[in-house]
Amino acid sequence: MPSATTTAARTTAPVRQTREPAPGLFLTLIAVCSAVTAANIYLAAPLLPLMARDFGSAPSALAWIASVAQLGYAVGLLFFAPLGDSANRRRLVAGLTLVTALGLGASAAAPGAAALAVAMFVASAATVIPQLLVPLVAERAPAERRARHVAAVIAGLFTGIVGARVLGGLAGQAFGWRWVFAGAAVLTLALGLATAVVLPSRRRREGPLFAGLVALPSVLRGSPELRRACVRQAGMFGAWSALWTSLALLLTGPEYGLSTATAGLFGLFGLTASAVAPLAGGLVDRFGAARVVRSAYLIAAVSVPLFWLGGQVLWALFAAAIAVHAALVASHVANQTLALTATSTPATANTAYVVAGFAGGAAASALAGAAFSHFGWGGVCGVAGVWLVLGWGLTSVRR
Repeated sequence: MPSATTTAARTTAPVRQTREPAPGLFLTLIAVCSAVTAANIYLAAPLLPLMARDFGSAPSALAWIASVAQLGYAVGLLFFAPLGDSANRRRLVAGLTLVTALGLGASAAAPGAAALAVAMFVASAATVIPQLLVPLVAERAPAERRARHVAAVIAGLFTGIVGARVLGGLAGQAFGWRWVFAGAAVLTLALGLATAVVLPSRRRREGPLFAGLVALPSVLRGSPELRRACVRQAGMFGAWSALWTSLALLLTGPEYGLSTATAGLFGLFGLTASAVAPLAGGLVDRFGAARVVRSAYLIAAVSVPLFWLGGQVLWALFAAAIAVHAALVASHVANQTLALTATSTPATANTAYVVAGFAGGAAASALAGAAFSHFGWGGVCGVAGVWLVLGWGLTSVRR
């Protein structure tokens, strides 16, 4: 029988908790993890010509695979991201990391387009880790610097997107597209598990695990600001996705005839997003989200005719790429900050916001692939223009 002293010691002993890193290191780790995991959704876009050659089909016939990845991400967000309001984040991030790595490994070994699409859907559905981390960053940030902290993670996201296009294209050209997916699996596993270790190991709220998903419609109904942010980002992200996922088809086609690796270097213009994110965060903290979103839409509207001209003139394509990335990231920082502060359930609200954005992006990418097949690059620019008009027009009338 234990003594009274032993019993008291057991009773009063503090619960062991993981020591959290310094705030700067914590934010950096989350940003880097977000970059690697976000890249997984866009790996297919620069590799479409290599996949088509391997599977014996035309590159335009495989453009739908990029849409499958975005659709999978949207589905994963719908089911997993709301868990950030209730679940143990450490276990959730670790589990999703393992599933993502397995999905990427299956993508690397896929024998055909159908198997590749299924594996990419699974990997993309599980690679929602950044959207579990963004609400945590917003919670920990001082109110007067919240948008800047959110912007740091968004800068990581867009750096990953750029890396997927640039490094994915170069590595695919050098080693083959299958090794790109294998390498992504290893990186995701290492950084995802490292991030999980430093996250809080406790449930945030008691109750049904999927209560956030069930509450999603009522959260949307109760917040006009959240609905506006969702629709505007769906329009902006759809326009960007239509142009960016189809760009490899233009650059490697008869208009320019570039190799996959050279076309991938074009993604370096996407570094604009990483540079603009901190600036956009400061502007949101100072002037509010609405003014930043309005300016972003004006910049995006200018980029569409520049992209159309870029079908024949390379310098216009350069200018358009810079403009559309600046517009996208500024809009994203503003709208996501608004979504995270519009309700008392930030993870659920963030789910609605990001699902809306990626659903808009997946639909626009699918239409852009068909438009490129039937109408060429001009059809892709037309899809982007329609998405911008819808995103702004459906939210421009205030009650």
